[in-house]
Amino acid sequence: MRDRSLETFVPLKLRRRGVRQVMQAPPELREVHDSTLVEGVARAFHWQRLLDSGAMPSGSAIARAEGLHHSTVNELLRLTLLAPDIVEMLLAGRQPRRMSLLWFQRNPLPVDWQAQREIVQRMEEAT
Repeated sequence: MRDRSLETFVPLKLRRRGVRQVMQAPPELREVHDSTLVEGVARAFHWQRLLDSGAMPSGSAIARAEGLHHSTVNELLRLTLLAPDIVEMLLAGRQPRRMSLLWFQRNPLPVDWQAQREIVQRMEEAT
């Protein structure tokens, strides 16, 4: 009888996190869609379209219509200032693990796209 077992190789790295060791998959295997972040990006671009078209006069008007605090809308609207390649990365689930919607709300990003890319690069190196 022939052995018909299959073998799969998954390239993992062992990393130290405090006193524990954890396995870390390479970036191409770590694509995980953060649905909260994707929804936040989508809402931000939708709201920006409403503002650009004149359908809504301000972020505060959007907040009233959506039943949200005005600061929430304004914080999310900042996502529309992200470099296109960073938006693509977020939507594809390739963002650094620590980069979440809450991270964007607590950490204002520079408007300069190259400076944004440098922040993303530093976050990727830290993981």
